[in-house]
Amino acid sequence: MPSILWFRQDLRLRDNAALQAALNAGGPIIPVYILDDEGEGRWQPGAASRWWMHHSLVSLDASLRDRGSRLVLARGDSLTILRELIAAASVAAVYWNRRYEPAIIERDRRIEAELTGTGIDAKTSNSLLLFEPRTIANKQGRPFQVFTPYWRHCLAQPIPDEISITTQSLPAPAKWPKSLGLDELALLPTLDWAGGFAETWEPGEAGARKRLKQFLARKAADYERGRDRPDEDATSSLSPHLHFGEIGPRQIWAAAKALSKDSGVFPANGGVQRFLTEVGWREFAYHLLSHFPETPEKPLRDKFERFPWASDPGDVKLRAWQRGQTGYPLVDAGMRQLWKTGWMHNRVRMVVASFLVKHLRLSWTHGAAWFWETLVDADLASNTLGWQWSAGCGADAAPYFRIFAPVTQGEKFDPKGGYVRRWLPELAAMPDKFIHRPWEAPAAVLARAGVSLGENYPRPVVDHAEARAAALAAFKSLRAD
Repeated sequence: MPSILWFRQDLRLRDNAALQAALNAGGPIIPVYILDDEGEGRWQPGAASRWWMHHSLVSLDASLRDRGSRLVLARGDSLTILRELIAAASVAAVYWNRRYEPAIIERDRRIEAELTGTGIDAKTSNSLLLFEPRTIANKQGRPFQVFTPYWRHCLAQPIPDEISITTQSLPAPAKWPKSLGLDELALLPTLDWAGGFAETWEPGEAGARKRLKQFLARKAADYERGRDRPDEDATSSLSPHLHFGEIGPRQIWAAAKALSKDSGVFPANGGVQRFLTEVGWREFAYHLLSHFPETPEKPLRDKFERFPWASDPGDVKLRAWQRGQTGYPLVDAGMRQLWKTGWMHNRVRMVVASFLVKHLRLSWTHGAAWFWETLVDADLASNTLGWQWSAGCGADAAPYFRIFAPVTQGEKFDPKGGYVRRWLPELAAMPDKFIHRPWEAPAAVLARAGVSLGENYPRPVVDHAEARAAALAAFKSLRAD
């Protein structure tokens, strides 16, 4: 009898535990993808994620067709659609890989109970993470809230091997169930604001494998230094591929180990070690989300629910931040990179997040919501960890009194202004000395560069020293409560 292979955020064929389980069971396999917005709860995929999803599904369907199969597409309530497919194709089992977002955990529990209650095998696997979040605990049996001891504990555990799936074809059913066309899922934006995405990304399993191979061959050795330089192409840019499961952490670990064979040392160098630590941060994010499921909406540190956020009538400052019009070049460059490509360098993410919550004193939830809508790698666990870290209200967080100075950050990590010039062409002719502080440039320098503050580039929306003092005062009032 046929089985259903239910794809979710595991849009790949290699190292896919659910696919391996379905193959081991034998019989025809019906690959299915269901767009279930209601089942996602409050965190339905944002516009940038939907763009990526569309193109990743194109890639997955092509890979399946190369193996004599195809992808069945549906839209609506997951349980209802699974029941319809089970009845139509006389399905005996449903296989899927687990997700760990709170709403999805609850939904999947209901689906598993309903299916098994009607005699259908419901088999779940892990292809998203190296470690199941609830299998990792500290010596007191509680969840970790600091990364370093968490990751040290993880590295003491056996790292699971990549699953080798060698079949060149997938057993197909005698009759395929009806499928929607991909366009019927309406994932692409109706306005072509995502034109820059296609210039930047190659969604799909092949694109993910290519990006990992290029990173390990060309960038990994210098990653420890280069990862903080937004003016250099020094990072892996694997985050959207990981989010959609076009590549998994087991594959990354295996590739890094293969790189280390000649040296006999794992990892082969400090750059690879630092890169694998970033994989660890992703694991830590899911560990926290699993144990503290309320954190996408609420701070982990309860006292921050009383934090005196600033008022912003008409969302004037929030809109300036969203549009890259704050008057601070590094912040604005990051926000415009985000809008153009659906992605932002991690160092700059920290700077723009700090600016929102500490210079503008606007709630981290505004930033998390904007990133969710505009990032192609929008991931609930990582997004929540990153924003609560920046706001000082989460696990292993930067203290609130640590305030990134955007000028200092720019001069340190974009010393020649290459990153700013790329994303803020109106500042391209500014000399290095003033590229990160144009408001301090003499009038003659501004004129030669063609910069007119307040006209073709904004003046700073806040004064750094005044904003810093206000942020520290707000934090001090919170501590006094």
